[in-house]
Amino acid sequence: MNQEQGVRTTGDVAAVRDALAVLEAVESESGAIDRVRVLEELKAAATAAQARAVIALDRLRNESEAARGAESTARCRGLGAEIGLARRESPARGARFLGLARSLDRDLPRTFAALTAGAVSEEKAHVLHRETSWLRGEKRRQVDELMSDRFEQTGVRRLGAEARAHAQRLDQDAAVEHLERTVKERRVSVRPTPGGMAYLTALLPMPQAVAVYATLQKSAAALVGTGEAGGRTVAQRAADLLVEHVTGQTTAEAVPVEVHLVMTDAALVGEGEEPAWIPGHGPVPAGTARRMLRDSEAGVFLRRLFTTPDSGRLVGMDSRRREFTGLLRRMVMLRDGVCRSPFCDAPIRHVDHAQPHRDGGVTDFTNASGLCAACNYAKENPGWTHDATPDVLAVRTPTGHEYTVDTPPVMITHADVVAPLQSAGTGARADPSRAGPSPAGPAGERLDDDRSPPGRILSMAEHLLRSRLVEFPVAS
Repeated sequence: MNQEQGVRTTGDVAAVRDALAVLEAVESESGAIDRVRVLEELKAAATAAQARAVIALDRLRNESEAARGAESTARCRGLGAEIGLARRESPARGARFLGLARSLDRDLPRTFAALTAGAVSEEKAHVLHRETSWLRGEKRRQVDELMSDRFEQTGVRRLGAEARAHAQRLDQDAAVEHLERTVKERRVSVRPTPGGMAYLTALLPMPQAVAVYATLQKSAAALVGTGEAGGRTVAQRAADLLVEHVTGQTTAEAVPVEVHLVMTDAALVGEGEEPAWIPGHGPVPAGTARRMLRDSEAGVFLRRLFTTPDSGRLVGMDSRRREFTGLLRRMVMLRDGVCRSPFCDAPIRHVDHAQPHRDGGVTDFTNASGLCAACNYAKENPGWTHDATPDVLAVRTPTGHEYTVDTPPVMITHADVVAPLQSAGTGARADPSRAGPSPAGPAGERLDDDRSPPGRILSMAEHLLRSRLVEFPVAS
């Protein structure tokens, strides 16, 4: 590809990508900074090119579905999920990018031009889109014009605040209606972080959020001031008060451990070092998990999960029911941890049939998938198929692209480090962060709480486990 040819096709773009891998090393500090800057601009220009491709896809899909007689309200369903798969991210992020592309094309021409030129990042473009999304088209274009000289000079938070101020000034009635609508979006979410910690986030109306925070800080400061905080700081005591008030526990540490803590028998009753796992959230050091069980002031219950001796896969269960309920549902959720779709880490909301029940799909462990609501709805659209075994999920989209992902093990063990899981298809790879034995034993094999599967020999650790049942009753 020479300079006269330029970058015209997808193949040319791939050539640029490959060329970046063999860039000559920089030889000066200033040269390194210059390269960082131009590559950042390249990222923004690539985002703009990606947006143009999404705009074209949106138009082509809309036209093809209109030609098939689809109602306008039923067109392009699942398109955000397809874009998410292509970008190797969740359906929610794919839908968000689709909304950004449409907004740039229709209502934010200055932002689009700046993104193409590398003068504004994708993050800033998203902020401008989000802060004006509730305005009518002509008002959005006014905000876009007013903000055009602020792109390069302003940080993300300030840019968003200025755009929001312009939007509210231009249409106060719509701004009030928008604020009233957003109250319906209040929610609580949890996101794991390094060090066995997690962010518990509450999206609340501003007055409520400020009131909750002020109350926690005031109460914590009072306890520290009177010497009742036990050596904890105001921030630590405020966090503990939040847990105690929400759960009703006498102390923040009294967590009921039927919160699904998965660990090996050796780690539980011996000195095993394999980390335990909280499904959907990640690993906990074995010593910490034992301490959680030993020191908890709340009830602790054990449920044995038998695995096949050779692969560590969970033993399968089956059912003649239409819906996944009871222990079968719980087993699928323990196996998948988070949404099973490639690149999606959203919490599981639905346990559903990979092959639909209406097409003869059976309600058993081999045909089950734990999915978030968005992924489950997306697979019901025309042209989508899910082909699943307990080991692998293959997702095919209306364009014929296929994305395959291995089912991660229930927990990551030494064997997984020595012989890591291999990718099972195009695009997606096994993700150790999604929890780790790949699921599923023999189809139709049932699991009873108090006996081993056929052919399974109790290990010494399991024998010891039974001796501990006096301390920890087995959950029913």
